[in-house]
Amino acid sequence: MSVKLGVAPIAWSNDDMPELGRDTPLEQCLSEASQAGYSGIEAGGKFPKTSKELLPKLEKFNLQLCSGWHGAHLLKNSVKEEMIKIRQLLDLLKDCRAPCITFAEVTEGIQGDQNKALSKRPQLDKETWKIFCDKITEMGRRLEDENMPLAYHHHMGTYIQNETEIHRLLSDTDPKTVSLCADTGHMYFAGIDPVRYFENNMNRIKHIHFKDLRSNIFNNLNFKEVSFLKAVLRGVFTVPGDGCIDFEAISNEIIKSKYGGWIIVEAEQDPAIANPLKYAMQSKQYLNKIWGN
Repeated sequence: MSVKLGVAPIAWSNDDMPELGRDTPLEQCLSEASQAGYSGIEAGGKFPKTSKELLPKLEKFNLQLCSGWHGAHLLKNSVKEEMIKIRQLLDLLKDCRAPCITFAEVTEGIQGDQNKALSKRPQLDKETWKIFCDKITEMGRRLEDENMPLAYHHHMGTYIQNETEIHRLLSDTDPKTVSLCADTGHMYFAGIDPVRYFENNMNRIKHIHFKDLRSNIFNNLNFKEVSFLKAVLRGVFTVPGDGCIDFEAISNEIIKSKYGGWIIVEAEQDPAIANPLKYAMQSKQYLNKIWGN
């Protein structure tokens, strides 16, 4: 099976920091994603909410919708309530034949707060862990019933951030209905060796984000003071091939596993500083060398 390479719209317009790329039109994002050579793109805040509006735009640029992010509040909501909140995105992904939904619990998360240091992120107690995992499992089952697999996205500043938490989540949920959206950048940021993780856990990975880090910036971050978004603004993230992560070794593990899903190039950067088209093309050329086109 062959992997498919897509790109995230966050390089053009950042939904967590609307000031980054606020004036960039969706048409430019889609056009440049296609120009850079990608065949898919994830949904973003500027995307139409119905397939009737979105599909013609994707077809114009020969792009496929390959996932979309849902920030859940299952620790506050019932599964039924969360299904209502996810319905519009779910229908869009189904109508556009996306292979999965990217799902993350963001209750009390600080990933979107520029003034809260990463050291202040929330953590779950033993009792709440069971409630949480039971709800994620039920959510996964309901989404599976609609042929839209749940790919859980671990994320800095949320309950599921480090390797212990990822492992516990996957161990305590149903492997038939809960998989992982593995993000290399968030792994490295959280102290996880991405190469080793991919080597040992490809059986639970449904969707992949390729994101790199600039070690000269990352190594000078003070987690007791810096927020996730301030780290982004300092330029900690970049595209594959421009940072310190060994994507060739990771790709070798993906190839050995016979994974046939999407790999999404993603990097939260200020488009006024890091031209999205330039970096999208640069990363695509780098990945082409690894994957032999």
